Amino acid sequence: MLRVVKLGGSLYDSPWLSGWLDALVHAGGRVVLVPGGGPFADVVRAMQSRCRFSDAVAHRLSLLAMEQYGLMLCGMEPELVPASNPQTITHAIACGRTPVWLPSAMCIGAPDIPEDWTVTSDSLSAWLAHHIGAEGLALVKHGEAETREAWALAAAGRVDTAFPSFAARYAKPIRILSHSEPASLDTWLAHAMRSPPLTLAPCMLEPDAHDDLPPNCQLP
Repeated sequence: MLRVVKLGGSLYDSPWLSGWLDALVHAGGRVVLVPGGGPFADVVRAMQSRCRFSDAVAHRLSLLAMEQYGLMLCGMEPELVPASNPQTITHAIACGRTPVWLPSAMCIGAPDIPEDWTVTSDSLSAWLAHHIGAEGLALVKHGEAETREAWALAAAGRVDTAFPSFAARYAKPIRILSHSEPASLDTWLAHAMRSPPLTLAPCMLEPDAHDDLPPNCQLP
């Protein structure tokens, strides 16, 4: 069963990052990785404050920030492969690889995604999980989650403010995994459907390019 994992951008300089990359490679063929924005998104926030462009522009720049972080992860671990649409995600999974989602192609102009700071990679990971029919979603975050209620996580600033509504629409199991426990990924993949999910208050797009298919993976 396919699941989605969001890896927080704040892990970019963490000693645990290599462990997570190893765990994600080991999970090849079972998960889609959604990258956070990390320091690249921080630059967008700083530039918006300085240059006063709109939230809609900042949203689109933040999608590109996620792609920068995702491509960085692929550069650090060659077994991770970039994927920008459902078809390339499907073929990466079929080849036993771990696709890293580049969100711009699917998200820019999507009518169900607000173009403002209420939506970050947290909500987008739930959006993707819904659209590809994933059976579970995990968010890798700093620290332990003290609650399973999506609205409480948003109120505490652990996830973005739009996350509860995206999670409710997804309506399947969601977990928070601690940044310091890469081994928890394999445990979650084995047991995700056995424990209670968060308390919550397939659209296939046509691909526009095939150049991000993993090596030796042929289109039908």
